[in-house]
Amino acid sequence: MILDRLKLFSGNSNRDLAVKVCDHLQIPLGKALVSTFADGEIMVEIGENVRGRDVFVLQSTSTPVNHNLMELLIIIDALKRASAWRINVVLPYYGYARQDRKVAPRVPISAKLVADLITVAGGHRVISLDLHANQIQGFFNIPVDNLFAAPVMLGYIREHFKNNLVIVSPDAGGVERARAFAKRLDASLAIIDKRREKGGLAKAMQVVGDVRGRPTIILDDMVDTGGTLTEAATALSEDGAASVNACCTHAVLSGRAVERIENSSIDNLIVTDSVPLKPEAKACKKIEVLSVAGLLGEAIKRTHLNDSVSSLFV
Repeated sequence: MILDRLKLFSGNSNRDLAVKVCDHLQIPLGKALVSTFADGEIMVEIGENVRGRDVFVLQSTSTPVNHNLMELLIIIDALKRASAWRINVVLPYYGYARQDRKVAPRVPISAKLVADLITVAGGHRVISLDLHANQIQGFFNIPVDNLFAAPVMLGYIREHFKNNLVIVSPDAGGVERARAFAKRLDASLAIIDKRREKGGLAKAMQVVGDVRGRPTIILDDMVDTGGTLTEAATALSEDGAASVNACCTHAVLSGRAVERIENSSIDNLIVTDSVPLKPEAKACKKIEVLSVAGLLGEAIKRTHLNDSVSSLFV
């Protein structure tokens, strides 16, 4: 078998996605017991031989972030001590990514700290998906392949939205991403002029661009509390958009996010399974999930076979 030296293991954060990736690769999920002791400490036991194998560990460091991060680090350590040849860390969602620079005196750059932890634990390579900031790749001293969910999202958009479409960036920081989508879809571009009041809360001020009578799609890398997204949707609705939709790779959906989306002007929110949905999100009829298992599986296969993965960076 062409992939007989490849092993894929998973922590508990996104096991369903790991199973889908294994199905794509037509390999079994690696045997590992990942549990906790009575005092909450994490216990990991690898249940099969990995000596000399090319091992991939899939783990989203999503809620509970610190627990899932420690699971990942301890799994890496266990594989290293079991003499795995190479340990590739697959991060569908990279926690602490928003703390990527000093925005005030005496604050940490936590995205860099997490990169150091993964490297010191024994990771040899990282495969990530839609990092919050591209410069995070430079925080690692090991190779990083940052994939984009664009191929999955674009396929859905082309199927469901035909003419007169407007791609909307919810803030100035997302303009580059939105412009790339708009170009590939032959769509127009609009930007939300947003003023952030305080951490986690945002106030959408006005729409820069023509959206009146046209279907719109707000594009972002993640939806967390839903504040930015719902304020942007309100601004678009008030400006006369025919419909307001959103595409966000990572459905973090903290706090009252699902409730906000339910009560907002958003008609449809398209997300991926990079982060497992909470029960209330699964029950929300406005939220539709696309799988990135095929994309991650293809990246894993090409990495294992030392083939180019550049065609996946679209």
